[in-house]
Amino acid sequence: MFKYLKSAFVMFAFAAAVCSAGAQELKDRTGAPMKVGLQLYSVRDDCAKDLDGTLKAISAMGYKGVEFAGYYGKSAAELKKLLSDHGLACYGSHVDLNSLTGDNLNKSLEFAKELGCPALVVPWIPEAQRNSALTTIATAIQFNEIAKKAEGKGIIIGWHNEDYEFQKFDGDTIWQIFWSHASKQVWMEFDTGNAMSAGEQAAPYLLKYPQKVFALHVKDHSASNKNALLGDGDENWKAVIPIIKKRTATKYFIVEQEAYGDAPLVCVQKCLENFKKLWAKY
Repeated sequence: MFKYLKSAFVMFAFAAAVCSAGAQELKDRTGAPMKVGLQLYSVRDDCAKDLDGTLKAISAMGYKGVEFAGYYGKSAAELKKLLSDHGLACYGSHVDLNSLTGDNLNKSLEFAKELGCPALVVPWIPEAQRNSALTTIATAIQFNEIAKKAEGKGIIIGWHNEDYEFQKFDGDTIWQIFWSHASKQVWMEFDTGNAMSAGEQAAPYLLKYPQKVFALHVKDHSASNKNALLGDGDENWKAVIPIIKKRTATKYFIVEQEAYGDAPLVCVQKCLENFKKLWAKY
């Protein structure tokens, strides 16, 4: 226990020190502050052990918001207060598709509304619901129905890609099939790193769906390191950054780092700093 506390203290102190040195605030093309958040899955063990301290460290790094991947046994009111205490906003939450079906849907929507969560995003679809063109179409129709109900509560329903979406059925990918049958109420959270793991660069997709990508997972991947830090992988940021600066309607930029070592907080700090450098460079 003492070893963990000592390690956590060092990481939190590191984040605070970086912040005190003065972090550059990112601006969009209108000059407004960008909504750059962290997917909390990146620091899941830290959150489970000390959610308050972890959110404090995240805020000190310069992140403006978070995307949840589980609520750590907290109520919506408790989570909302924790975020407010540390000057953070909720940019969304990853939820299981089952939590958006049947009686679970209203519970999930009410929780999100109380939390101040603008979007519920499904990060992964069960294989049985995307193992053919027909099942993928049925899933898209299911999303349409869910999104229509959620819209009445002011909540966005989104789908976040892994790498399996680029598998083909009769010449069309799961991605193409799904989005050709999804309604305008269903939004896209594009994960650059997951696309890269399937050999797909992000730029062509961002250009094809400029008004559909409400949130972007800025993440990297390389052939030698599937969990490369942001900016250290094979993503063509020289092409991606100008697109998201001027040609998309993307509202939220979410850092996710799945490299899980002894210092995840240090990793996500580096990712944020690298993103700022890429934004300034391109």
